[in-house]
Amino acid sequence: MDSIKDAQADMRDAYFWGVPGVFCSACVWLSAAFTSMLISPIAGIWCLVFAGSLIFPASVALCKLLGYRGKHQQGNALAPLAIEGTIWMLLTIAIAVALAMLHPQYFFPAMLLIIAGRYLSFRTLYGLRSFYLLAFALVLAAGLTLLYQASSSSEAVIRTYIGAFSGAAIEFIFALVLFVQAKQASKKTEKTDFSVEPVKAKSS
Repeated sequence: MDSIKDAQADMRDAYFWGVPGVFCSACVWLSAAFTSMLISPIAGIWCLVFAGSLIFPASVALCKLLGYRGKHQQGNALAPLAIEGTIWMLLTIAIAVALAMLHPQYFFPAMLLIIAGRYLSFRTLYGLRSFYLLAFALVLAAGLTLLYQASSSSEAVIRTYIGAFSGAAIEFIFALVLFVQAKQASKKTEKTDFSVEPVKAKSS
């Protein structure tokens, strides 16, 4: 690959513009929200942690199910960034879990911020500014959730699932946004291919 744009295009082609990953992440948020609401906040926390570890393999399987490779090409210059971003995320999740043992109501807002930071790197990985908007929406949700926790501390401990539900809603919306963008880009590519006329050989 000769440029960053080529590497970004390969990432988009391999992982369907990040749609499966965002969708699977939204499903995990939703599962954690219901677990926190119906069982306990601590159960919801562990649901997010353990189910979150399945996001990447689930998204790869979904990519392949939808007809995409689910694997970038060897030599993609952005591959190290994806790995480094994953390691950074795992380290910060460990901090969030430690915090949750003392203050479980702060876990989901902390995770919203962590995932927002992760999506900032997706802007470079996929070359899509939509991930900036997704990160901003998650940061805003985290801030609003923290304000709610501060205003009603006793009730907030019970309603820790609000942060998880907001994360699920935001990611479902942006999975749809990315899906529409991917389909529009595909249609433009098809139109471009059809508009190119074959070169006719000159008769001697």
